[in-house]
Amino acid sequence: MKGYWKYIKPYLPYFILGPLLMLSEVAGEIVLPKIMASMIDVGIANNDISYVIMRALLMFGCICIMIIGGIGGHYMSIKASVLFSADVRKDVFKKVQNFSFKNIDEFSTGSLVTRLTNDITQLQNITRMFLIMAMRSPGMLIGGIIMSLTINPKLALILVVVMPLLAAVITLLLKTAFPRFTAMQKKLDGLNSNIQENITNVRVIKSFVREKFEINKFRNANENLKDSTLNAMKIVIMTMPFMTLAMNITTIVTVWNGGQFVINGSMNVGDLTAFTTYIVQILMSLMMVSMLILQSSRAAASSRRIKEVLNTEVDLTDDEAKHKDAVVTKGKVEFRNVCFKYYTNRSENILKNISFTANPGEIIGIVGSTGSGKTSLVQLIPRLYDVTEGEVLVDEINVKDYSIKHLRDGVGMVLQKNVLFSGSIEDNLRWGDENASMEEIRLAADHAQADGFVTSFTDGYNTELGQGGVNVSGGQKQRLCIARALLKKPKILILDDSTSAVDTATEAKIRSAFETDLKDTTKIIIAQRISSVMHADKILVISEGKVTGFDTHENLLKNNEDYRDIYYSQVDKEVSV
Repeated sequence: MKGYWKYIKPYLPYFILGPLLMLSEVAGEIVLPKIMASMIDVGIANNDISYVIMRALLMFGCICIMIIGGIGGHYMSIKASVLFSADVRKDVFKKVQNFSFKNIDEFSTGSLVTRLTNDITQLQNITRMFLIMAMRSPGMLIGGIIMSLTINPKLALILVVVMPLLAAVITLLLKTAFPRFTAMQKKLDGLNSNIQENITNVRVIKSFVREKFEINKFRNANENLKDSTLNAMKIVIMTMPFMTLAMNITTIVTVWNGGQFVINGSMNVGDLTAFTTYIVQILMSLMMVSMLILQSSRAAASSRRIKEVLNTEVDLTDDEAKHKDAVVTKGKVEFRNVCFKYYTNRSENILKNISFTANPGEIIGIVGSTGSGKTSLVQLIPRLYDVTEGEVLVDEINVKDYSIKHLRDGVGMVLQKNVLFSGSIEDNLRWGDENASMEEIRLAADHAQADGFVTSFTDGYNTELGQGGVNVSGGQKQRLCIARALLKKPKILILDDSTSAVDTATEAKIRSAFETDLKDTTKIIIAQRISSVMHADKILVISEGKVTGFDTHENLLKNNEDYRDIYYSQVDKEVSV
């Protein structure tokens, strides 16, 4: 449990009481065989019924104490493990929420889901098992050895042979099991990623009639997990028969040799019965230890994966920000010789020496071919990624010197991939401002040309959306995402090709609302259609990560070849249509 003390400390009483209460079971396991031995050797041997009854009542009392202690111990152990794992899960989820895009890219979605669910469950299970067995197994082992030595030291020499042999086997199992359980968890990652991707994109799969392909893909991932699981579980499968065989052989040897002592009169029948019980207890405790070690091996693999998330260094923080109290008040955006690449080991930058200025209230259009770096550029403004070289400034302050919260509060962004969440339309729009009035919500929706279709629904703004907004059209989803961003009342609004699914008339109305009702907001619009940005104050033309033009539509048509190529290619298509 190294590294988990902060999660154990709040629930320390449960962690202590659980194992301590289990000692009542240990005491009972140690005392009961001795009571039974005296019942046989004294009560039954002398036909003393009253002595037998007294011993039986004593045994019954011990059993009652064992039951109470066992129930209490299990309750405390389960409560400790559940509370412990809940806090670990909360911190892992919180850490993931603080990840930068770069950090998230290092883990697959399926892997993070597995770590938050299955891996933490493995940690919870081993915690529960450990608390139940922490005192019980060693207590039974030590108590059994002591009691067997007091009954017959010579016969107890059997343990000298058996115990080292079993210890060696357990050690071998541990070394073999760990890498197999690690591989199994990785295969589980792959399966979860496959399921997540399949369910999220089920409509695309059906539209392309790719169900059979996806079934085969899932079958392969499932087979890989099955094979990996069986490979790991072989250790568990082999352990139980081996331990049971060792226990039975030891019992037979004990009874055989003990019988010789009984025959020659150096040992009583009751003592032999008790001694055999203690031997079984010793071997059972070793079996429990072996199972605990096996589960620990699997939990250790899960623990390592959990710590990978918890110990991941978030590469994008505001710890060294010089103006943490600053807020975005004007919306001026300036790029100074900005270079950027997603991976430090990548030789070539995606963005190369980008420089331009967007003044407060201006509309800046961004155009360029697919893959030219348009989305990468705007993601640097709210620090979804950090620049590799150069500076991005907002209101004359480097974005790295803002607190991340204040910076992003001042920036409204509609990403290229529009995402809505399960819940009502109102719930989704309140992501922009959870305290907004219904009047403000409707106004933002009206600016985004969404109010009309929302009010046409039977439940209006209370209409429940499916996961990802699957029960609204692409254009409706885009308008709801725009409304959500507008509700923030940002000083900088970034639209990343966010009107591609709406018709040109609706887009014109949205653009008109921007120009009148959001005149003080700096608007940066990435578009594939020139018509979406041709009325902008300035248009930034990007080609292969470089700025090739930054001017008005008219001037770019005259002076910029890249812009002309894009413009006339679209005009020609419209004419041909």
